[in-house]
Amino acid sequence: MASEVIHRWISIPSELIGSIPRTQELVQARTLFESDLMTIEDFRKIENVAVEKTIRELDQVTGSMVLSDGEQTKPSFVTYPIYDLVFERYKFDKQCFQITFADGHVRTLPRLVKAPFKYATYAYKYLNVAKSLTKKPIKQAVITASALSMVYSPHLLNTGSIENYSYEEFLQDLTNECEKDIRLCLEQGAHAVQLDFTEARLSLKVDRSGHLLKDFIKINNRVLDRFNANEQKKIGVHVCPGGDLDCAHSSDIDYTLLLPDLFQLHLTNFYIQLSSEQDRIKVLKCIQKHMKSNHRIFIGVIDPCNPIIESAETVRDRVLEAAKFIPMKQLGTTDDCGFSPFADDTSTPREVCYEKIKARIQGTKMAEQILNAHY
Repeated sequence: MASEVIHRWISIPSELIGSIPRTQELVQARTLFESDLMTIEDFRKIENVAVEKTIRELDQVTGSMVLSDGEQTKPSFVTYPIYDLVFERYKFDKQCFQITFADGHVRTLPRLVKAPFKYATYAYKYLNVAKSLTKKPIKQAVITASALSMVYSPHLLNTGSIENYSYEEFLQDLTNECEKDIRLCLEQGAHAVQLDFTEARLSLKVDRSGHLLKDFIKINNRVLDRFNANEQKKIGVHVCPGGDLDCAHSSDIDYTLLLPDLFQLHLTNFYIQLSSEQDRIKVLKCIQKHMKSNHRIFIGVIDPCNPIIESAETVRDRVLEAAKFIPMKQLGTTDDCGFSPFADDTSTPREVCYEKIKARIQGTKMAEQILNAHY
């Protein structure tokens, strides 16, 4: 009698990047609070309501299996650790690092002027609030050490050094704080910790030689090397060409110049913007060439910057396309970027955001069914 081979079902995980458009009430409240027209107590109440609403809607409206707080209470995905220290230790001036987007708008990182570098806020604070509101797993996004390295980069920005504070001392403080940010999230039970590394592609625009990118990889690996192999399985990285006010800052940079270095990061999960790429096959071939056997590749199948809502069938087809290059056991899906990485970004209505997430989840399930049937 011929033996029967029992196929074990392979699931394709699907996760959001992090940010969800803030509620209208929260956007208005932040404006009032920052204008000294609302007390911090009243502002915190509105923040808490926004987080509760976001957790509930991601669960019940979109059917997401892994949730986040939507970054409702972060001032931005990059400055949250130092936001409360800006007026004490930082300065905004012409010597700051600036990011110019395709439509001409600019985001500016503050410049460190008082040592030492330290965090005021760690991301586990957001995680614990979210965990108290649901029994589902919570993913927590954190900022990379490389992004924050730009607040004190005298050699790149041609700024003066802080007296008695060397760049190496700064890097040591930076590494310590970034490690703590990640470790506290892991210790508090995060399903996964995602490093937001949107400056990766931008670095190739700032320095076409690629030296800055390699420096960024080294800075981030200084942090990641403090985690053991099991811990690194829960750590991931997100890359994209930026996604703010429905436009990018570095989509004109060839993705394949970034990916070989990206896969040198000492972590497991890669959340890679893809749906908005002009030549997805070229990118997929590059991923196939450079990914490692222990990597999980979450491909972007939803474009948050495009107001058109993708159909589940479109997502299905993008997953099937990717499965030709990435082994199914190593495949996952995500969105190209967060939907509102800065607190003042109201370019995407929450309703559109949720419909896009629903399409991602449904389309991924459709592709999962097809791929398992032919596995």
